Amino acid sequence: MLVDNFNRSFPYLRLSITEVCNFSCQYCLPNGYQKTGKEHFLRIDEINRLVDAFVELGVWKIRLTGGEPTIRKDFTEIAQMIASKPQVETMAFTTNGYRLKDRAQEWYDAGLNAINISIDSLNAKNFHQITGHNRMQEVRDGIDKALEVGFEKVKINVVLLKGVNDDEVDQYLAYVKDTPVSVRYIELMQTGDNLTYFNKFHLSADHVKDQLVDRGWVENIRTPGAGPAVNFTHSDYAGSVGLIAPYSKDFCTACNRLRITSTGDLRLCLFGNVGIPLRHMLQDDDQKESLKAAIRKQLEFKASSHFLAMGDTGIMTNLSSTGG
Repeated sequence: MLVDNFNRSFPYLRLSITEVCNFSCQYCLPNGYQKTGKEHFLRIDEINRLVDAFVELGVWKIRLTGGEPTIRKDFTEIAQMIASKPQVETMAFTTNGYRLKDRAQEWYDAGLNAINISIDSLNAKNFHQITGHNRMQEVRDGIDKALEVGFEKVKINVVLLKGVNDDEVDQYLAYVKDTPVSVRYIELMQTGDNLTYFNKFHLSADHVKDQLVDRGWVENIRTPGAGPAVNFTHSDYAGSVGLIAPYSKDFCTACNRLRITSTGDLRLCLFGNVGIPLRHMLQDDDQKESLKAAIRKQLEFKASSHFLAMGDTGIMTNLSSTGG
């Protein structure tokens, strides 16, 4: 098992397979993805070697991210390849849901069993304003389809935005009344290019927590391999609510994930100050032991925490560049 100097273990890998996204969310890519002409994302053979090394180091949960990972034409093939490895217990992905209604069955059959869908507003007008796309109902239909085909874990990601969607808590609670999904409110995070936006729209997750507690929701014990969300449940509701509050005290003490960028850099932290290139060690099967040694070595340099509270966003320019 991968363990750092603070006795945190890392069974969870977030693997970005593209930086490209077809949405233009205000908090991430307000001008849409801008092609550079230098897009050379990891090939499937490189991904296979990378994953083999990580599962041999104890990783059993892998999430495909982007950008929008389903944009890749070989997305299903990548998912199937990883899910076929017996060490992988949870095969997840994060998506904006634009293809979910039509492809949910295909992806479930490929071995994906957990899914996070971004839907930052249940109000069609707000959704359009935030994402740049009038697809709220299309995404909701995709969520219904994912549940129908059998996805075990379906989570809805909501970036909390002051004055934009912070008045929709009751709408989301009504949604999970009879729908077995987890709505996860995520505090807006400062990145390298969004300081003005962050200062205007950041709101503490306590805004939601206080409303949950007042309505009788109960905080749950964190399960092994779980993400950073603090989860709340209520006996009268089929679904649940999670809060991801990176500015809260001790947020990083339970860190359990590592990240790989779409071009093969290891990121020890979403907001770290360095990316460690691994791609040169993904070109041949004989490089596996060197790759594993390099990963273990880098864990010695993982910091105890990010430094977001001090305005230090590391080399993170936007969430699409590292996989969120």
